[in-house]
Amino acid sequence: MAGRLSLPEADLSCSICCEIFKDPVVLKCSHSFCSPCLQQYWSRRGRNRDCPLCRTQSLDDPVPSLALKNLCESYVSMESEGPEEKEGELYCDPGEMCPLHGERLKLFCLLDKEPICVVCHTSRKHKQHDCCPVSEAVADVKEKMKSALSSLQEKRDSFDKMKKNYEDTVAHIQVQAQFVERRTREEFEKLHSFLQAEEEARMEALRSDKEQKSREMKQKIEEMERNIASVSASIRALEEEMALEDISVLHKCKRTLASANSPVEDPVMAPAALLDVAKYVGSLAFRVWEKMHKIVKYTPVTLDPNTAAPWLILSDDLSSVCDSDEKQRLPDNPERFDPDTAVLGHEGFTSGKHAWDVNVGDNTAWVVGVAKESVVRKEKVSSVLVNGYLCVYFYHKMYFAGTSPLTRLNLKKNPQRVRVLLDCDKGKVSFYNPHDNTHIYTFKHTISEKVFPYFWVGCQQCPLTVEPQEVSVKAVEYC
Repeated sequence: MAGRLSLPEADLSCSICCEIFKDPVVLKCSHSFCSPCLQQYWSRRGRNRDCPLCRTQSLDDPVPSLALKNLCESYVSMESEGPEEKEGELYCDPGEMCPLHGERLKLFCLLDKEPICVVCHTSRKHKQHDCCPVSEAVADVKEKMKSALSSLQEKRDSFDKMKKNYEDTVAHIQVQAQFVERRTREEFEKLHSFLQAEEEARMEALRSDKEQKSREMKQKIEEMERNIASVSASIRALEEEMALEDISVLHKCKRTLASANSPVEDPVMAPAALLDVAKYVGSLAFRVWEKMHKIVKYTPVTLDPNTAAPWLILSDDLSSVCDSDEKQRLPDNPERFDPDTAVLGHEGFTSGKHAWDVNVGDNTAWVVGVAKESVVRKEKVSSVLVNGYLCVYFYHKMYFAGTSPLTRLNLKKNPQRVRVLLDCDKGKVSFYNPHDNTHIYTFKHTISEKVFPYFWVGCQQCPLTVEPQEVSVKAVEYC
């Protein structure tokens, strides 16, 4: 037969002899064949009376199809009138024809994942292979495309969200840089002209760090834009192919689905993306004084704003913290506590002895102590030992030690200040009232990872403040 059949002829052709039906009969599965062709086919199959197309077993005798017979006779009569094309006649796309046998591709081989004709189905290559109608295969492929499209859209949304986070980070880096510059200049104004060189050196380091981190974030944004463009292109390709009809989808689906299902890593916000503000402004005057050999104010713990919960307000010198009603718009970087209203000290410890005083004043809800570096920061958890905290806290006018279960502390006086003594080598964290050196509580716990000073505050009227130490050449240690 010709490689391009008109739709009427294709629809009126027997799939066994590929000619116009002669004495057509219909099986229970609704497929029609020439009566002689079907009987000859069954004679070769022995006792197996199955449909040549769908393999459905036929127990009943085939029924003559008079309507189909009349259509075939009318078609043959029309063809004998002349070879010219009939008005309105539609033709079958070459892509729907088998390149080997010139037959319509009515089946889809599930094993070889390709459309085939009836002759292919009986050939050695596809013999005994499970097949389904092309319409079912098209529906299955479109369902897979729909799933791939949904997955790509989710990835694009994830990229959009991370791109926004990167953009917020770039903006916040600028704010941090401005803050560092202001604080630095305020400190350096106290040291007069002979400290100008030191000031400019720090400014240069800040500018370099700001440019580097801003450049890194802009590169991340560009990467997200490329990923978004790539995913969007895949989405458009899928949408265009899903709009196609019938067999053409199967010819193009392999490469498109392979591209759509290619693994794309989900975006992850890298740690340490923000400026290390504490490095620049933490105990700044003391660091400069080490070169000047003059007495300056020194705070043993500098609060790290990159870890502070969005509700917390830190002082400009990063030595005090209080709660607030308003949540600030800050980057959701991995180091930050959220929703817990907590903040860590900038410097962590794994060895040696360390001490600091915290002025709690009339604060009505506070937690003071140390926390392991691995504590959960994106969930609200109780500050107890099993969760990585070695702390004492004050809540509902009662004092507790963060053990499991909690240990109630009966203090004779309400301390205005709490001294924290950390001995990493001996695995001890002790708490005292520095006013009269009264012992409050001691944890004995092996320090197996880096720990940081930890502050939790639930009061807006009274901040927690790290008390400065008076120093000459070195900070005066309490232990």
